[in-house]
Parts: sequence; structure tokens; C-alpha cells
Amino acid sequence: MDHFIDLTLSGLSAGAVYAALALSLVIIYQATRVVNFAQPALALISVYIAYTVSQATGSYWLGFGAALATGLVLGAATERLLIRPVHGRSPLSAIIVTLGLLLVLQGLAGMIWSNEPHSFSYPLGFRGRFSPSDWFALASVGGAALLLFGLYRFTPLGLRMRAAAFRPEAARLSGVRVGLMLTTGWAIASVIGALAGMLAAPPFIFPNVLDAVFIYAIAAAVVGGLENPFGALAGGVLLGLCLSYVSGYAGPELTTLAALAVLVLVLSIRPDGLFSRPTARKV
Repeated sequence: MDHFIDLTLSGLSAGAVYAALALSLVIIYQATRVVNFAQPALALISVYIAYTVSQATGSYWLGFGAALATGLVLGAATERLLIRPVHGRSPLSAIIVTLGLLLVLQGLAGMIWSNEPHSFSYPLGFRGRFSPSDWFALASVGGAALLLFGLYRFTPLGLRMRAAAFRPEAARLSGVRVGLMLTTGWAIASVIGALAGMLAAPPFIFPNVLDAVFIYAIAAAVVGGLENPFGALAGGVLLGLCLSYVSGYAGPELTTLAALAVLVLVLSIRPDGLFSRPTARKV
């Protein structure tokens, strides 16, 4: 029983990271119908900036704030400078742009900070059955989800962002600056992605440190539903628990295969995700 409890707690902590990165993917997909394959690279650069600031100041929390600020700027710049010029073209255009950006940013990270692993501290202590860092991961992702829910449901900005995402032409006729709202969505998503990167990177950072996390985040987003932000959160937690049990009882070498199996199973039963809303079509 103790082993099961340990695996459950570990799965919750890992699932919170997958959920955060999955949430950032879903926000962008809802706004622009683009799966942002550059999200791990944006988070990676944010983490390296945090590492640089922490090394210079000796404060983890200054680095943490710098990571979130960097994510905000990178997300907004990516949408404005790279995604918007190809908007309205082939759906593959934006995907190719994000894949190219992923390779470029990972290469730049290796050139600037080297490909060697650098020690990167946890936000809090990491010893014990469920360490303070694990609690921080759950609390920070939960807090981000609540803030996002409040933004979308109870603020004029959230209303304009939803209008720009779901009914852009009607929103534009109503005076909403659709382009600005889409940029804001990318910026918010990249902040959440930077948060996920800060939680996933320790104890070492290197240019490919977030690749595996990103694979699991995509799986979580698809399991929960690319149209449902809070489905992505639930999908991340469920996937984290599933992979933790597989790693603990069957071996860590099977975790990637287990993630693929879960993805195939969900797509076979609910192609739009477990938490997607049914849609009607005229035939």
C-alpha cells in the first residue's frame, strides 16, 4: 500500500507539469487552431533565462519571475512576428513555422549555454514522500488554472479573448481588436508553458530537457480534448498517474509505450477527447 501511495503522489506531481504544458497548447489551439510545437523551446529559453538570472543574483525566485516574463514576451513575439504572417494560408504553414522555431531555439540554447547539463535547483526542498517542491507544483498549476478560469469567465478581457477565438468576424464587427486578443492568448499560454518548464527542468537543464515532457503534454491535451482547457488539466493528471503506476509496477522503460497506448485507446473511443463536448453537424 505504501508503494501505491508513493506512486500516486509522484503521479500527481508529474501530472501537474503535463497538465500545465497541455493547457498552454490548448489555449493556443483554441485561439488560432495551431498546435504549437515550439512550446517546449519557448519554455526552454525561459528556463535558461531563469538559470542565468539565478546565477547572477543568487535568488531562485528572481529567476522564476524572469522566466515567466520571458515566456510572456516570447509568446507575444512568436504570434505577432511568425504566426500572424502565415495566418489564413495552408494549415501546415503555421505548424512548419513552429517546428522550425523549435529547432532554431534549441540550437541557440546549445550555442549560448552549451549542450552540457547545468545544475538547476528545485523551488523548495525535494526530499520526502511528497516534497515541498511537489506541493508547489500542484499549488502553482492549480492557481494558474483558477486564475485562467477567472480571467475567461469574469473579466471583459476574457470575454473579448473568447469572442476573438470562437467568432473572430463577429468580434471584429463589435470593435474587438482580434489580433491583439490572439497575441494576448499566445502570451498567456507561453507564461503557463514557462511555469511548466520551471517545474519540469530540475535538477539539470540542457537543450532537450523538455522533449519528453512535451510528448506527454501533447498526449494529455489530446486525451482531455484540444477544445477544453480544463479537460487538458484533467488529462495531464490522469496521464501522470497512469505513467507513474506503469513505471512503478512494470518498469520505467515502458512509460512512453504506455502513453502511446493511452492515446490510441482514447482516440479509438472518443476521438475528440474524454472531456470534449459533443457537436452536431448538418448532413
